[in-house]
Amino acid sequence: MFGSLGIWEILLILLIVALLFGGKKLPDLGKGLGEGIKNFKNSLAKDKDNGESKIDNEKDN
Repeated sequence: MFGSLGIWEILLILLIVALLFGGKKLPDLGKGLGEGIKNFKNSLAKDKDNGESKIDNEKDN
């Protein structure tokens, strides 16, 4: 998933993020990121459903 990043590089990145945002803001940051991913997946699923219904309508005509 992380390509050529090793465990130490990932830990270093997480440490830098923790120092930049602080312990109090990290849960809010994670919650916002999770909601953003959820909304993105929902919109993709909705667009896929709309695309399939358009194709079905075109086949009927």
